[in-house]
Amino acid sequence: MTVPDTTAVPRGRPRDAAVGHKVVETVLRLIADGTTFGDLTMEGIAREAGVGKATVYRRWASKDALLLDAMAEVDNAAMPVLPGTSFRDDLVVAVETIRRRGLAKRDSAMLRNMLTQVQSNPELWQRYHETVIAKRRAALARLIEHGVATGEVRSDLGSDLELLVDFVTGPMLTRTAFRHDAPLEAGLSERIVDLILHGIAPPA
Repeated sequence: MTVPDTTAVPRGRPRDAAVGHKVVETVLRLIADGTTFGDLTMEGIAREAGVGKATVYRRWASKDALLLDAMAEVDNAAMPVLPGTSFRDDLVVAVETIRRRGLAKRDSAMLRNMLTQVQSNPELWQRYHETVIAKRRAALARLIEHGVATGEVRSDLGSDLELLVDFVTGPMLTRTAFRHDAPLEAGLSERIVDLILHGIAPPA
């Protein structure tokens, strides 16, 4: 007697991962070419990607959901691998990642567009913060905690990790996001990290 196959068969056609990737890449290209978040439409994205509007809506219920996926893809691609040779070396890599994203046309355009959402679309900004920014800040906080544990960061600062994360990321983020004319020359990350570690006061 043949046992019937009771394995559930998915309803509808299976999603093609390549199509989803193509749509996300289309969004990233449009933003890099100067299209703003406000100018993007699901219909326009579908047309540029060469797929049907229904195909896009099957994957993303709204433009905001698609934008979040696009931002997450950019962020995942930029996640650094820390060398682990010293606290300073790891900190330099973390800051250098911000510098390189500022130099990348696509990444910097996405960041500048997202910053405009703070006022115009606070819900999108909050979701971006929760799904993308929070992950990076947590990783940097863990790095600083490790520096405290190894004695490379003052132990009395370990209770104020949020401020320390701001202190580390602030200088480079200011240049990449708010000062479009500021130079992002090679060696800048090392200079910033050394300034953070040694301060600006003259030696005692």
